Amino acid sequence: MKIVVDENMPLSDAFFSGFGSLVYKAGRLITRDDLLDADALFVRSITKVDQRLLEGTKVGFVGTATIGVDHIDQRYLTKQGIACASAPGCNANAVVNYVLTCLLELEVSRGIDIDAAQVGIIGLGNVGRRLKASLETWGVKVVACDPLLDPRDVDGLVSMEEVLQSDVLSLHVPMVKEGAYPTHHLLNYKRLKNLRQNAVLINTSRGSVIDNRALRRVLADRSDLSVVLDVWENEPILDRELASIVDIATPHIAGYSYDGKVKGTEMVYQAFCRHLGLDVSITLNDVIDHALDVTLDPVVLENKGKVVALSLVSAAYSVMVDDIGLRSTLKQPREQRIAAFDQLRKHYRLRREFSTISVRNKEWMTSIMSKQDLNRLHAMGFCV
Repeated sequence: MKIVVDENMPLSDAFFSGFGSLVYKAGRLITRDDLLDADALFVRSITKVDQRLLEGTKVGFVGTATIGVDHIDQRYLTKQGIACASAPGCNANAVVNYVLTCLLELEVSRGIDIDAAQVGIIGLGNVGRRLKASLETWGVKVVACDPLLDPRDVDGLVSMEEVLQSDVLSLHVPMVKEGAYPTHHLLNYKRLKNLRQNAVLINTSRGSVIDNRALRRVLADRSDLSVVLDVWENEPILDRELASIVDIATPHIAGYSYDGKVKGTEMVYQAFCRHLGLDVSITLNDVIDHALDVTLDPVVLENKGKVVALSLVSAAYSVMVDDIGLRSTLKQPREQRIAAFDQLRKHYRLRREFSTISVRNKEWMTSIMSKQDLNRLHAMGFCV
């Protein structure tokens, strides 16, 4: 059996080598020629899997180690009898970590009062639900909209119009261009222009959920808005001017924790076993590298007040490192920027989810922290 694998899928060898020969390729460079004699294809979000890629090949199974599937032409795969599996929720905790970290950064850099804010969440899938729960543990008021859910079953569901008037708006929807509830350019010029004064806008879903040109126009007139973009229209080419004026700009890495990526690989492995009618014989605990476990020393906690929580969070994961990395590429020529965007993702540093991180001297640390900070850290998954 021959399996073509995106080289950025961690632990692929540990999970899949027993099935046959593995061929590793950069996800954006996988071609039809690579798949002519392949039995299976394992990808991440940057590989467009459609008729052009698969026609005339032997591929009978496609697995994507991602929560989204808008890069997969599922209609074509179904028509051809090609099985497909994704990894819903695999990196949901990582995305929640990212969003909450960004809020702490903006609280300090822009003076935003998160405690007094209403946070609006568009999309209550795996990520949206977990973000809602974490924020409510913070004590923040949360409203949400999701037309696919019944308001009688979920607390806090309101109309899109009410969510759009929130102080903080976080987007967690798939890319849908057709049907009853399309999300392409869900936030258009009119909606962006009418955002609440001093609003915060965060997008970690798909770049085209926001009309990027419209957002650039709005930001030219509204310096009161704070914007965090991890996803962009036309990736890996992005609007350089827009990237230069948003508050936090990162290269589609919100869900790029080590834990989320290896969970995605495990979920694809499990689906492949089911496809082949085999028992699952390998667990994540069997193959995960515990040498990568992280223990923090709270020596960074030198200040008191709200910065204390941010200090510990930044020691675990500094979103501003990702911001600096992307901004450093913006003045490069087009082809170099394309390569640089992919390199930032391919060579992404080790990032562990907060729930996996140990903290030394917890008794001392908790003695100098406010109840608010401790509550926030608990809600973010830290064991303190």
